[in-house]
Order: sequence, then C-alpha cells, then structure tokens
Amino acid sequence: LAPVIGGPSSPILKVNPVKAKLKRGDVVVAGTINTPCIDTAVVMAAAFDFLWIEGEHSAITLETCHNIIMATRGMRAVPFVRVPWQELWMAKRVLDIGALGVIFPFCSNPERAKTCARACRYPPLGGRGCGPTMSQLAWGLDESTYYEWAQENICCVVIIEEKEAIACLDDIASTPGIDLLFIGTSDLSFSMTGDKRNVDKEPVRSAMDKVIEVGKKYNLPVGCPAGSAEQMAAFRKRGFSFFQGPPDIGLLQKGVTAFTDSLKGAGIMQGTATTAAGPKAEIGR
Repeated sequence: LAPVIGGPSSPILKVNPVKAKLKRGDVVVAGTINTPCIDTAVVMAAAFDFLWIEGEHSAITLETCHNIIMATRGMRAVPFVRVPWQELWMAKRVLDIGALGVIFPFCSNPERAKTCARACRYPPLGGRGCGPTMSQLAWGLDESTYYEWAQENICCVVIIEEKEAIACLDDIASTPGIDLLFIGTSDLSFSMTGDKRNVDKEPVRSAMDKVIEVGKKYNLPVGCPAGSAEQMAAFRKRGFSFFQGPPDIGLLQKGVTAFTDSLKGAGIMQGTATTAAGPKAEIGR
C-alpha cells in the first residue's frame, strides 16, 4: 500500500482546506493550542478544522511549534500560527517549518497590513525569503511545485484589535494579499472602553459590525473568538465564519471540573462543586 504521507511530488493537500471552505462560504473552527504538548495538539487536530498554535500568549517555542506541525500533518486540522508581531522574520520562520497560515496581532494601520501581506508571499507579490525545505517536505511538495502552491494557499490573517484600526479599516482590508480579518474582541474592547467585558456593548459592538461590513465589501471572511456553539451561532448570524475555539488548557480544565464535580455529587469526593461561573453548593461536608 502507498503511504498516506508521501515524499516530494506526492502532495498531502491539493489546496489549503481552510481557504477552500471559507471560499465556499462554510464555517471553520480552530482548536487553540496554548500548551507546549504534542499529544494535546494531536487530540485537537483530530477534531477541529485548523489549529491556532499560540505563539504570542504562550510558552510554545519555535521548536515545539515545528514538532506540533510535523506530528499533526495529514490530520483533519491544518496548522496556523499566531506570531508575536508583524515581522517578516517571525512569519518566515513558521512558514518554513510548514505553517499554512500566519496570524498577525495588532494590525492597526495599512503599513502593518502591507508588512503582513508581504511576509506571506514570495516576490513579486511579497518579500518572503527563499528557504522552504522543511515546509516542502512536510506537505509532499518540492522545488517544482511548492512556490506556486504557497502563493495561492498560505493564509494571511490580520487581527483588528485597536480603535486605531477601526478608523482605517478600508485601507487595511484593501491591502493586496490579506486573506482574512480577525477581531481580537477583548483587546478591541480594552482599546475602546478600558474594559475587556464590553464586547457586546457600544461602541465595541458597532465597531465589530463595521469590520463585518468592510469584510463583505472586499470579499474577506471575518473571524472572532467564540467559546461555545451558542456564541458561534449568534456570531454566524452577524456574518462571522472563522472562529477561534477554546484553548486546550481551558478544555482540559472544563473536563476535569465536570469529572470531579460528578465525584462530589456522588459523595465520593468531598469539596465544593463548581461551575464556569464559580462555586455552587457545598457537597460532602
């Protein structure tokens, strides 16, 4: 039998499935990887559309990122990486180890947007440097196929999360090479109101709706974080189609809490049962 994951000239993916699904109008959901654990990433990669490998707000190193990409290639979820800033060299390093999408934080003006777009494309479309041996091998491509494939299939995601970005959305969204607008809801709320808890209040709600309108104008999908099916359904009605799901550590915490609460409810373990909102009734005391 031929191997599922072949060598050069035996591509694993004809297209980036996330870009293809979004182009069809489908919804895509990410499992967020916050812990530097390959086993956790494999579990998440079996369930979600893509992995949001967190390179800004976690302890994940470039080496761990590389190992996660190698361990999950050929699985359901493809790897996207959030880098710490809009720097060509940061994007280059994750692309050259096989990332299929780069997520750039704080893209608050058109100059930053241009930097992000250039980082994800080879000349003449951008400024990505040439050295993709591992990314070629990771996806079963070679010198004759990788560059054209990458130009079409690498996904450039920019995060709108400051009030300055809202003021120049058209200039950001019209930048050639930008594939998707993602709203960093907590940071946008912080920027506009000084409090992360005002995501569903004005002026943050109207700013989010403006991003959706601009996305439609320039034919760009729009995404945001969402922690439940109910949240995603509500955001979907507003026009969102790209969701950052809960992080691995949060799902683990939820699972552990549900299990230990069941033990407390059965009288097997003493303590206070908890919910997502905080403690509830005392059990076993």
